[in-house]
Amino acid sequence: MSVCIFVLSIKYMDSSNDSYWQRNLAICLFGSFATVFAMTLVLPFLPLYVGELGVRGHAAIVQWSGIAFGANFLAAGLIAPLWGHLGDRFGRKPMLVRASLGMALTMPLMGMSTNIWQFVGLRLLAGIAGGYSSGATILIAVQTPKHRVGWALGVLASGVMAGNLLGPLAGGSLPSLIGIRATFWFSGALILIAFLATVLYLREEPGKFRVAKEQRSGGWSQVQNKSIVLAMLGTGLLLMIANMSIEPIITVYVATLVDHPARVTLFSGFVMSTAALGSIVSASRLGRIADRVGHTKVIIIALTTAGVLLIPQALVTSAWQLIVLRFLMGLSLGSLLPCIAAVIRHNVPENFVGTAMGYSLSSQFSGQVLGPLIGGFIGGQIGMRAVFVGTSILLLSGAAINRRIGVLPAAPKSISLKN
Repeated sequence: MSVCIFVLSIKYMDSSNDSYWQRNLAICLFGSFATVFAMTLVLPFLPLYVGELGVRGHAAIVQWSGIAFGANFLAAGLIAPLWGHLGDRFGRKPMLVRASLGMALTMPLMGMSTNIWQFVGLRLLAGIAGGYSSGATILIAVQTPKHRVGWALGVLASGVMAGNLLGPLAGGSLPSLIGIRATFWFSGALILIAFLATVLYLREEPGKFRVAKEQRSGGWSQVQNKSIVLAMLGTGLLLMIANMSIEPIITVYVATLVDHPARVTLFSGFVMSTAALGSIVSASRLGRIADRVGHTKVIIIALTTAGVLLIPQALVTSAWQLIVLRFLMGLSLGSLLPCIAAVIRHNVPENFVGTAMGYSLSSQFSGQVLGPLIGGFIGGQIGMRAVFVGTSILLLSGAAINRRIGVLPAAPKSISLKN
């Protein structure tokens, strides 16, 4: 991660134009990684902390852990359009400053909770105040030249996915070294660094913000290709349902594929992480390709490929086969969120970008909530393999809908796409 930031910073210093977008990308990359890493750091020991807060009984601990886990996503999904709208009116940097400061304050307070109600309330507050990575996505989508949007958002998405991947890994070991409550304080300190970097070094491009302030009227009525924007909202929802639908059944499904019960948890961890690893590897590369051939084309190909790859996942006979297929699926889906953001960016006016992106984020958060519910219900009522088949049908349907709506033209060939 440090190498990526260093390279991006050097590119900015060497740039001959007067744009801030490359330096902003470096700062947003670090800030998004740091905030997501810090927020996911607590997940492995969440049930243990719930027990420390006075909750007794296995069923109660599981129930309250689920409530605490979901509270953050619920609040973030509900508030995202508002923050996007305020970003359109007052600038995107203030939204990043607000998000990083809010999370830097609430994380240590979580470590000082004395009962479960305080903890859940602070998780809700963190969801309301947070959203750094989503705000960073909006800022980069607006400030990056249109022919580089896919690549830039792919780089940013790689940082987010790296935080999602490494946070739980670190969270599994840190509590034994410094204690559970100190881990919350460490998370707050890490986010505080992101806050300081954002305040001191991130620059909001003046010209872009002036356009937004001068064109506050209109909004959705100014969007000419409403069907494309709505398709992107639906595509984001489908993607998150597809990613999250197997979460409730992974461990149980892996248990049917391995001979030794002691290895179930290990292989389950591999299955969960390899898809994220594949997305990290492919996000920026596919984003660059999308800038050249058209973002909607890449979305259609990605949905189709992932939908096809889900079928053999229902037929595997070993855990290693599932791991390989999940990695390939991650590769195919790596650029999907950046491409969705790029298509929205290309099809809404400057004064409506933040609001539209906020609605997109809300649809994605909805998918994160609905995915496990749908997967758990289908897995329990029909069978675990049916979850993969059903998710495949959803993704292939999404590809067909996007193809029916139409493909945006590719970026002009006269524009240099060098990175």
